[in-house]
This record gives sequence, C-alpha cells and structure tokens, in this order.
Amino acid sequence: MLTVDNYAKIRLAHRDGMSIRDIARNFGHSRAKVRQVLAYAEPRPYTRTQPPPAPVLGSLHGVIDAILAADEQAPPKQRHTAMQLFRRLRDEYAYAGGYAQVRRYVRRLRKDHRETFIPLAHDPGQRLECDFGHIYVDFPDGRRLVPVLVAAWAYSNAPFAVALPTERTEAILAGTVLALDFYGCAPREVWWDNPTTVVRALFKGRERHLHQRYAALASHYTFEPLFCLPARGNEKPRAENRVKDLQRQWATPVPSVPDVTALNAHLLDCCRRQAEHTVAGQHEPIGVRFARDRASALRLPTRPFDACIFQAAQVDKYQTVQFDRNRYSVPRAHAFCAVTVKGYIDRVEVVAAGQVVAQHGRTYGRDEQVLDPVHYLQALARRPAALDHAPVLHDWQLPPAFAALRQALERQHGPRPGCRHYIRVLQLLGDHPVEHVRQAVEGCLGQEELTAERVRAAAERRSASAGTPSVGDSVTPLCQYQVPRPDLGRFDQLLSQGDSEDVR
Repeated sequence: MLTVDNYAKIRLAHRDGMSIRDIARNFGHSRAKVRQVLAYAEPRPYTRTQPPPAPVLGSLHGVIDAILAADEQAPPKQRHTAMQLFRRLRDEYAYAGGYAQVRRYVRRLRKDHRETFIPLAHDPGQRLECDFGHIYVDFPDGRRLVPVLVAAWAYSNAPFAVALPTERTEAILAGTVLALDFYGCAPREVWWDNPTTVVRALFKGRERHLHQRYAALASHYTFEPLFCLPARGNEKPRAENRVKDLQRQWATPVPSVPDVTALNAHLLDCCRRQAEHTVAGQHEPIGVRFARDRASALRLPTRPFDACIFQAAQVDKYQTVQFDRNRYSVPRAHAFCAVTVKGYIDRVEVVAAGQVVAQHGRTYGRDEQVLDPVHYLQALARRPAALDHAPVLHDWQLPPAFAALRQALERQHGPRPGCRHYIRVLQLLGDHPVEHVRQAVEGCLGQEELTAERVRAAAERRSASAGTPSVGDSVTPLCQYQVPRPDLGRFDQLLSQGDSEDVR
C-alpha cells in the first residue's frame, strides 16, 4: 500500500519531466497505478465496491437481544459474555458461524447502552466528598491494613486524610470533625456513599434514614448530608481519585511508622504539599482555588462536635457496664444504676447524673474486661481476700514501696490485721495521686510504729503542701459548720411589735 510519501515522490518525479513509463520502471509500479497517483494528491481510503455478504447470524439477532435483556436482571457476575453467547447459539440454535461475528454484534449493542455523562462544575465552598480507603502499613508489631478517611473539595480538590481504627459511626464522626478543623471551615454539602454505619435505611431516590449521631453532626455544622445513588461512586469523583492517590502515591512504598500518630502526620504532610499542584484541566494551583472554597464556605461553630455515640447501660454486680461486647468498670457508688456510655474512637466514658464517673481506653477486642483497680477499693474493705485472688487487684502495677509496706504491716500486726491496714492505704489512692501516696509510704517505712493512719496523715500533708485537694476536701464536714446560738430576746421583741400593731 502506497503512503503519502510515496505519492509525493512519484508526483515530484513527474513534475520534473519523468514519463509515466520511466516512473513505473523506477518505482516498481504499474502504469495504471502511476496514473492513479498522479490523479490524486494522497491515498484514497478503501471503499467497498460490493455489498457485504449476508451475516450468518441472520434471525439469531433477536435471540441475542432477548438474552442480553434478561441479563439486566441477573447478578453482574452471572451475565453472559460474548463467548458464552457463542456457545449457547452453537449448542442450542445450531449456529454455524464464527465467534467474531457474535463478538462484534454484542460489542455494538453494549456500546449503544453504555452510559455517558455531562461535565459538571461546583461552586466554591459548596461540596465536600468523603470516602474510605485502605492501605497496608508496617508497624513495629507487623504489617496491618489500616482504614483511612479521605475527603476532597469538589471545587478545589483540596485533600484531607486521617487513619482511623475502624469505619464505624464514631470513626466517621471523629474523622469528619478532624477534616473540618483541618480545613478551618465547613461545606454546605457533605457527600458519602451509603455506609451502613451512617445510613440506617435507603428509600426511593436520595431519601435516607440517617444515624441519629450523624444527623446531629450535620445539624451542628449546618451542612446538608447527601449520599450517592447505590453503586454510583462516580458521583463523587474527587474523593474516589484521592483514594487512588492515597494508595499509589502517599502509601507507596509501604509506610513504616512507629504508631498511628506518625502515620497521620505523614498523611497530613502529603495533603499540605498538594496545595502547590495543579489539577488537570485547571489553570490554578489547588491552594489558590481552596482559598475561594474557604471564603465561600460556612464558619465553624465555636465549639467542636462531641464525636461519640451514646448507649444506655445498666451497671451490674461486678461494677461493670457493657459496650461493644466488652465490659468497663465504674466506681462502687454507681453499682446497679442506669448510666450512659459514650463511645469515642480512643476511649469510653461512663456518665451518671450528668457527670463522667469513669473513663477507660477503648478496646476493639471481644468479650474483654477493662477494669480500673481504684473502682474496687471501696468493695475491697468488705472482701479483703480479693486482694490476692482478683486479677484486677493482684495484677495492679504499683511502685515497689507498696509491696514493702504490706510486708512490714503484716510482720508488725499479723497477716490479717496487717492486710487490713494495707487495704486502707490502698484506699488512699482514690483520694490522692499515686506519687503522693508513694512518698508517704516511703517516709513511713522506717518508723517503729507503722499504721495506715500514719500513712494517711503523711499523704494528706503532701497533698496539702502541693495544693492538690483530695476528693474529701470538696465537701465540708458537718462538724465544721458553726451555727450561732438562738437569741430569745429577738423573739420577745417580735411579739411586742405584734401587740402594738393590734392596739393600733
């Protein structure tokens, strides 16, 4: 087949006086071909001179159409491929043609049904898109898969990423609060897929039944919570592309960090560096466009949202409440009471009568107990044997001075009385810092007469000198109130004034 360059050489030779016969001899073409080249400046495309043969598929077009129409109701991974269609036509309909004809017909049909889109543009400060991505991270204890909440503005594409322990409701709440604090403003719309931890039920169209706490988050920052249609992640392309950036750029090679805090510092640094980049199709850096996002967005409230979930619970006889299939201890005074448990991503708080009465680091295990030994000191006075048999007390990591104190007390007073003295010393930890009690114990160990009362007095002196009030100092004992003695003369004066008024 002759190219444009071949045409140019032949036409130039003819221009310079070479005959058609000489051109045909020198260039190795027929004289008819040379005349064709001289008649046209460039090769002409091939055109069919005869109608194509009738397709072998023939009446099977309707069969293929019916099969593909039925596939619309089948699961995506159980639909016919072109090869499977070819097998069915061959085995069930005696199709004698080749696979290529079936493939071309199916491709033409599917091309007609492929979805097309209209380019969209969003106003500054209007829309924030969120999604979760997953990356592997090397920690000192090994490689783990970490969920990362990723957010991006639809106008500027300014990103945010934070690693979270889970994808539960409290994690989405905490991640959203961190994102808005990072941006310094709030959008008018926040878009998600349809995570079950946030969307309780899907209705027709875009109507959703939201988790109560996520609805409270939207109300707190006054943004509209919006969600993509099912299986339509393309409705939030900014977040989807940022998840790819997270996996292919920010986490490649696999990050090796000491803890999640260091990982989040790395992710935030990656997000800040994006301010200098320019998105394809734009003419300004992300940082310049985000300045418009911030100027048009909503201001943040004066106080951040309390990113937790609430759960009502009942304290059992073991002074524990259940949350997320784990049990957390509370003080003895709140046993058998109804309380509220607040679950954060990193801690659990127990609230009674509007006050936080217990706080623990959160565990994501199953059927675990998170117990604070201080919560059981009051009950320990009635059950001193639990000191050596209850794991929460037996495994309590205290300074070495406490073990020396117990030995000295039991040696001086006997095993049982000495143990009770030691328990009264441990109960001081409910009112005083451990360091003050430790110093008091070390100061009393060398004394000839060693009692719990001496250690108590020493601990109170140290707390008073340090300006640290104990729990008992917050309530004034009744014996310290001074009540003036009654003056009966005032009562007589009142009676005399009443008589004079009656006379009047």
